[in-house]
Amino acid sequence: MSRPLRNSSTVLTIAGSDSGGGAGVQADLKTFAAHGVHGVCVLTALTAQNTRGVSAIHVPDVAFLRAQLEAVFSDFTVAAVKLGMLAERSVIETVASVLDQARPAHVVLDPVMVATSGARLLAADALAQLKNELVPRASLITPNLPEAELLLGRTVGCADEAERAVGDLLSLGAATVLLKGGHAQDGGDVLDLLGRGEQRWQFRHERLAVRAHGTGCTLAAAMASNLALGLDLPAACARATDYVHGALRNAYRPGGSDLAFLDHGWQGY
Repeated sequence: MSRPLRNSSTVLTIAGSDSGGGAGVQADLKTFAAHGVHGVCVLTALTAQNTRGVSAIHVPDVAFLRAQLEAVFSDFTVAAVKLGMLAERSVIETVASVLDQARPAHVVLDPVMVATSGARLLAADALAQLKNELVPRASLITPNLPEAELLLGRTVGCADEAERAVGDLLSLGAATVLLKGGHAQDGGDVLDLLGRGEQRWQFRHERLAVRAHGTGCTLAAAMASNLALGLDLPAACARATDYVHGALRNAYRPGGSDLAFLDHGWQGY
């Protein structure tokens, strides 16, 4: 006798493909599976990459991008959207247009600009478009410190500067900001700072001596999953940062370099 089919929240990732399997859409779908939600995907770019770097990027034309978006939104009730690598201005414009039509409850923007290897993943002339078109449409943005510096046009160093940066990022129009502290140079624990309005929450984890790939993608995908599951913002962030920390603690090295990949299934699927 077969079991009745269960309903599952659907979460959409709109991001680039990582042929190495450690970041981008591949990491997002693993994260969705680990959280028990149904993952759907729209590819904004194809990358030729491995643990040593990115050797080529191909951006599909926007007509195909729109076809992917319309195929997903016409059939699935999307509870949350995660935005990753968007590559070019035309991609940002198309995604913004479709989001205005679909109006998902949660939009988590990971402002991907540069890969761990140093390869640029966002065209130089698209930064303003990202800042003006997508940040105000996001219910949450999850920049790391270098990304926050690019969005704000200034350095973000000490804890006081990070606190001020959260306020300034909120003033760009995002409903909430999670400023990730993994790139801090102080050598202490990793401190992630969450801000909404005048409220602030801190999430602290031991800094691990691992050079890893896909942490930003995974954190944003975990946040989207938790919001889709109905967790409130602080609880979603606590669970997401704990999940990434565990995946990083269990990281492994599948390629020929020292770059580690997160173990997305460390809690079991």
